Amino acid sequence: MKRIPTNIITGFLGAGKTTAILSLLARKPENEKWAILINEFGNVGVDGAILDQQGAIVKEVPGGCMCCVAGLPMSVGINALLAQKPDRLLLEPTGLGHPKEIISKLTSDTYQQYIDLKATITLVDPRHFSDTLYTDNQNFQDQIALADVVVANKVDECVDYDLFAFETYVEQIEPKKAVVGQVEQGKLQLEWLEVERLARHAAHSHDHHHHADSEEAAPLPGFELAPGQTFVRKENSGQGYRSCGWFFAAEQLFDFSQLFSLLTNLNAQRVKAVVNTERGCFAFNVVNQVVSVNELTLEGFESRIEVINKELLPWDELEQILCAMTSEK
Repeated sequence: MKRIPTNIITGFLGAGKTTAILSLLARKPENEKWAILINEFGNVGVDGAILDQQGAIVKEVPGGCMCCVAGLPMSVGINALLAQKPDRLLLEPTGLGHPKEIISKLTSDTYQQYIDLKATITLVDPRHFSDTLYTDNQNFQDQIALADVVVANKVDECVDYDLFAFETYVEQIEPKKAVVGQVEQGKLQLEWLEVERLARHAAHSHDHHHHADSEEAAPLPGFELAPGQTFVRKENSGQGYRSCGWFFAAEQLFDFSQLFSLLTNLNAQRVKAVVNTERGCFAFNVVNQVVSVNELTLEGFESRIEVINKELLPWDELEQILCAMTSEK
């Protein structure tokens, strides 16, 4: 079997990993088939829903770190994707994940003859280098340490000091990075995928955290709702963060204006959503109360909303507000 070129795309919460993968998919060679294994901290598969409509083969490992449970969820997902004989494999770990065990798994004897592991690419938001919430986080530090390519994303939203702090931080790392880049809107260069991997070391050990009960890589679209059931709710916690996600039946339509207003005023570190509204289907991406919206071409699709925060939020109250925004089409 031909060894499949493979890249790990890492980055902390809100760094723009999914946007970067979407950009790569839009520019991939037309004759190539790409596969993506996605790992989300939450349980409702928002990123997978967005990427699934882009023509890639998508598998998900929801609810925590993909290499937990003795690596079974990750192995199941990788094996299923390799069976499709893709031309390239991309892995997107959760923003709270640690790439060390993933690299170890992909370079093990099990996958040596199947996977050609190329550069690990880590995206960062340069504004985070002035915030100890990020710079003191061991996973944030190790995601950068293990990267072959480090990319400052969202540079159009940064001031000069943000970029200076980023460059100063990266310059101090040994061994030096193969590439240090700066981009807007996650527009990674395709040639960065071909950069060769170098053995690098993390300063901290990997701390496994909670994983969902299922040991299988979740198929899309996700959950089965019981007859008459309009939504399900899934919670998760680990590494000092908490998440709560909702999966709404396709018949439920959200009021676009009300939802946008709620997300703008919701004081949570990270919110992701793919939602059916009276105006159509939209992807909402919220980082520190800054909302971006993209229209999707999905039809008959189940809405998914995921909220991640350091502190426990009033999930019951938020659930009541969300339900009050829906009507049945």
